[in-house]
Amino acid sequence: MVELVLEGIVLGESVRWHQGRVWFSDWVAGELIQVEGGSARVVARVDGMPFCFDWLPDGRMVSTNGTHQRLLAIAPDGEQTTHADLAGVVAPHAWNDIAVDPRGHVFVNNIGYDFPAGPPAPGLIAVITPGGAVRRVAGDLLFPNGMAVSPDGGTLVVAESHGERLTAFDITAEGNLTDRRVWAELPGDAPDGLCFDPEGAIWYASVPGRHCRRVREGGEILQTVTFEDGAFDCALSPDGTLYAVTADFSDPNAMFSGARTGRLLAATVKPD
Repeated sequence: MVELVLEGIVLGESVRWHQGRVWFSDWVAGELIQVEGGSARVVARVDGMPFCFDWLPDGRMVSTNGTHQRLLAIAPDGEQTTHADLAGVVAPHAWNDIAVDPRGHVFVNNIGYDFPAGPPAPGLIAVITPGGAVRRVAGDLLFPNGMAVSPDGGTLVVAESHGERLTAFDITAEGNLTDRRVWAELPGDAPDGLCFDPEGAIWYASVPGRHCRRVREGGEILQTVTFEDGAFDCALSPDGTLYAVTADFSDPNAMFSGARTGRLLAATVKPD
């Protein structure tokens, strides 16, 4: 059963489970939101859509910052500082999703063109090392979207929304990405935000599919949770609750102008 946790969101993304709470970003409203017990609190306001966030091993929060070509550090009181300058890695298109590995490497992706107006072009992944170096580590990705690091910290998986697949890389000690491979082919679907579960399977959200799906490496679909609206991202809590953000995407102009059709939903899911 799918239950409503929160409504009145414009465009929810970047769902995370952290420190016993659900977090997500509302791109259009520019809000980073923490949810606990059905109550929502705006933790920070970020200028620049899209923005996604994660945490460094030392507990600091980092966030992408849209087209502003920088990675932000966000303090507990909401103060924002530049954590890394991303200028020069790619033309000034918006930086999208983010994932941090246990060593503190910050991986950020860029779709490579001005969506939705511009002609499609290949996207990329860049890394910001713990020492502050910034470099490109992967390219030729078809709309790189959601990303997640495996529970053992050794693998990065990215959703190629226009490629209808999940693509995996091994993460080296230096933060390089090697052994590129297809983790799961998803014909007819457009994976977006994703997360690993404790068994090593992946839950991914799909906007056109209006669902979240659990998939095993190799492409076997294990479970599907359906929604009325498009699903943009999801996160799994330790007790087996899947949290997903959805929104009515039938009229993008209305959505991006501030129509609050977005919701945070919860469903109890059980692994095999």
